[in-house]
Amino acid sequence: MKILTSIKVVLPYFKKYKNILFLDLLCAGLTTVSEMVLPLILRYLSNVGMYHFNDLTLSLILRLAFLFIILKIIDLVAGYYMTSVGHIMGAKIETDMRADLYSHLQTMSDSFYNETKIGVLMSRITNDLFDITEFSHHVPEEYFIGGLKILVSLFILLNINVKMTLLIYLMIPIMIFFANKYQRRMKNAQKKQRVQVGNFNSSIEDSLLGVRVVKSFANEDIELEKFEDQNNKFLDIKEEYYKSMAGFNTVTKLFDGLMYLILILTGGYFMMKREIEAGDLLAYVMYVTSLLNTVKRIVEFTEQFQKGLTGIERFEEIMNEKSDIVDSENAVEIGKVQGQIEFKDVTFKYEVDTENVLEHFNLKIKPGGNIALVGPSGAGKTTICNLIPRFYDVNNGEVLVDGKNVKDIKLKSLRDNIGIVQQDVYLFSGTVLDNIRYGKPGATDEEVLRASDLAGATEFIEKLPEKFNTYVGERGLKLSGGQKQRISIARVFLKNPPILILDEATSALDNKSEQIVQESLEELSKGRTTITIAHRLTTVQNADEIIVMEDRKIIERGNHEELMDKRGRYYDLYTKGGLLAG
Repeated sequence: MKILTSIKVVLPYFKKYKNILFLDLLCAGLTTVSEMVLPLILRYLSNVGMYHFNDLTLSLILRLAFLFIILKIIDLVAGYYMTSVGHIMGAKIETDMRADLYSHLQTMSDSFYNETKIGVLMSRITNDLFDITEFSHHVPEEYFIGGLKILVSLFILLNINVKMTLLIYLMIPIMIFFANKYQRRMKNAQKKQRVQVGNFNSSIEDSLLGVRVVKSFANEDIELEKFEDQNNKFLDIKEEYYKSMAGFNTVTKLFDGLMYLILILTGGYFMMKREIEAGDLLAYVMYVTSLLNTVKRIVEFTEQFQKGLTGIERFEEIMNEKSDIVDSENAVEIGKVQGQIEFKDVTFKYEVDTENVLEHFNLKIKPGGNIALVGPSGAGKTTICNLIPRFYDVNNGEVLVDGKNVKDIKLKSLRDNIGIVQQDVYLFSGTVLDNIRYGKPGATDEEVLRASDLAGATEFIEKLPEKFNTYVGERGLKLSGGQKQRISIARVFLKNPPILILDEATSALDNKSEQIVQESLEELSKGRTTITIAHRLTTVQNADEIIVMEDRKIIERGNHEELMDKRGRYYDLYTKGGLLAG
């Protein structure tokens, strides 16, 4: 049933290439017929030579040779098509499946990625689908050829000697019965292997990305120990797989030998009884050899078949994962955004939390308003900002943008109108130009330059080796923190959203870089509804309203002067250095 389920998953991808598949199977049939005519030619030639020698003429030999040449040409042409176009079809199916998988992953919510290792997903996208090419090409082809050879051989062999043929064919289901046990073990080991590859990739990725931390703590030995543990687990699974494969091959070879033993005993006996001619036995041996080679080919393909099935199963597992953040049936485009944001009686908690992060939370921000959220780590500041672009959905209550519930706005439309500058800047592997233009794909060089000017980034970019075409390295490792942050700000300038979220955008920078970036952020905030999560209170003094949060609720609100006059929690934080923990 699992095999049938896997076939159903991949079947729709075959429909797109059904014409190629039909021609591939036609060519497979032609190569099979061409191959199976040779024993008949030799049988006829042998019997004529032994029992009707006078009929063996040069003309007959040439006619038979010409027939063989024609069949061989057909075999070569059909074989070329099968090997080239057939494999290309498999590669196209793999490509289509990978595209669908990647597209599906783009729709998944933050909660999915919180629970799933990136290395595991990378393995699903790459390794698990590598074998789809061979599977897609060879499954229909190999089983079609195998079935055709078994049936044609059965028909011909029954015409030569019924008793011998029944004995030979009786061995095939017995062989399949015993081999199936090892097949199941191979499949289970193959699936374990794929899971371990994903875990292994994730572990290596985590270690290499954190290599500076590893070196700073001189913990190379610990990382090597982790690697050895994962490596040895991988070896154990491989051993389990190869032991199963060895048992599988041993069973098939045993029955292979038994079939030849039957052929020697019965063939010799029937020749002795004059019930079979020498030419017939020669053809019989050739067909049995072809039959055994077919079985061996299918057996050898079983490893690839199991890999393909495992890849399809793991593909299906991800495709069956549904995002909890999707467009509602009646979702609409938001249109021109004014920038009013309202939290109305919002209650929210993360899946892993036992307590609510926000409970009956209310907040209203007027269009173009500039508010700051301050408070210790865990107070709910980042959660508030995550709920506006629907990275998560509220459990109760509503988040409104311009009076519309964000759940009723199309996700792309909502997020197109929101710009986010985070503390942990992510730059893609590529050039400075590529990373800024990511804010507005298709933007002209002039638009990128203007965004860079507004972000205060052009000055340092012009000093880079290749200016805007400078390669930034993986995650922007070739740039300083302040430089990366200004590029991320330029990216948002280029996007030009009416709503701006600044999530501790300067907290990781030194004082000099912070001052430069803060000026860029102030320029970016003009004319937009801006929500700033502040680490240093000195950076939010000019906010229209400062929201002080503690214990996951608002405890104070007002502008800087008002809060200082109150001499409450904000006053205490500000006069004690103005630096919040977290």
